[in-house]
Amino acid sequence: MSTRDTRPGADATGELYGGPDDDYTPEQLAAMDREELDRLGARYDHVEILHVEPGPEPGSAMEKRALKQVGMLFTLGGLFAFLFVAAYVGSGWFLPDWHWEVDEGGWSAFFTPVLGLFMGLALICVGVGFVLFTKKLLPHETAVQAKEEGSHFDRVTTGGTFTTWGHRSGLARRKMITRSLLFMGGGLGLMLIMPLGGLIKNPNKGNPLGQTSWREGVRLVRDDGSPIRPGDQEPGSLETVFPAVEGGNRQADAATMLIRLRPEQLANLRPQDGQADFGYGDYVAYSKICTHAGCPVSLYEQETSRILCPCHQSQFDVTQGAKPVFGPATRSLPQLPITVDDEGFFVARGDYPEAVGPTYWNRERI
Repeated sequence: MSTRDTRPGADATGELYGGPDDDYTPEQLAAMDREELDRLGARYDHVEILHVEPGPEPGSAMEKRALKQVGMLFTLGGLFAFLFVAAYVGSGWFLPDWHWEVDEGGWSAFFTPVLGLFMGLALICVGVGFVLFTKKLLPHETAVQAKEEGSHFDRVTTGGTFTTWGHRSGLARRKMITRSLLFMGGGLGLMLIMPLGGLIKNPNKGNPLGQTSWREGVRLVRDDGSPIRPGDQEPGSLETVFPAVEGGNRQADAATMLIRLRPEQLANLRPQDGQADFGYGDYVAYSKICTHAGCPVSLYEQETSRILCPCHQSQFDVTQGAKPVFGPATRSLPQLPITVDDEGFFVARGDYPEAVGPTYWNRERI
């Protein structure tokens, strides 16, 4: 380590002559203020300043106008970010019920567009705000620099350059910009991490893929909500029924085929193991959702006792527990256990014993 440098600029504010670590001791560098370190680093790094355009005069009308514009944009960016968060968590401020349902109208149908709108507006405000902040409030300097391998000298003087930039930016005295930046940063950060909540905690409760709204005692009703008694259908006929619950005829996974078998079909009935008592008299009920790709299987050919899926031509035999006998489907249609209540109307004895529709990876029963 060399002795104290007595050349101009070592501990004075005149013209500075720079060098590597062997020209300036750590003590000498520590004794310099940020302005000196900034100028010293520039000289040592062979920086040639081509053009300098100072920012607006502090307290001038131009600066005040720019502060209002930038502060307003940052504040709006934070506000839109917080509105995104409120919409995402289902706040009742503007989306009373955002849970998705098939063919649902009202606010819930706009849940995803609202999220996109608020996130887009937040990012636009942030971007435009930073552009205006850079163009209207920061000094502009054009310089050419040839950079060499770094050293302790480089690290210290570079630190001085960064702190000097922070001072020149005016953030310390421009409280409106600082506060709006903090507000915007909080909202934007929360907005960006909020969608990760689905990776931390599953929003689906229970077993939504393996259950429907059928429960013990729930009546089987037609599309218009009217209940069904034994004898309402002709032998060999099929009727689509739904659970008598709120939105029953709009729950696609609960759609069920109630079939009244003919005497010869009843004589040949071969239910699945453990499901011999799922029917009631000459009635059986099967899921309307194809186990291949989820299409509605609503074409019933009573002469052959087969239900046809119109999408890929899978066929299921209702006298063999809706077992697939043709086409790509490999799993039987789930059967709904049914009985009648005290008033003589059909009711379910419980939910389907297995998941309806196509097979998925964590199904417990195949």
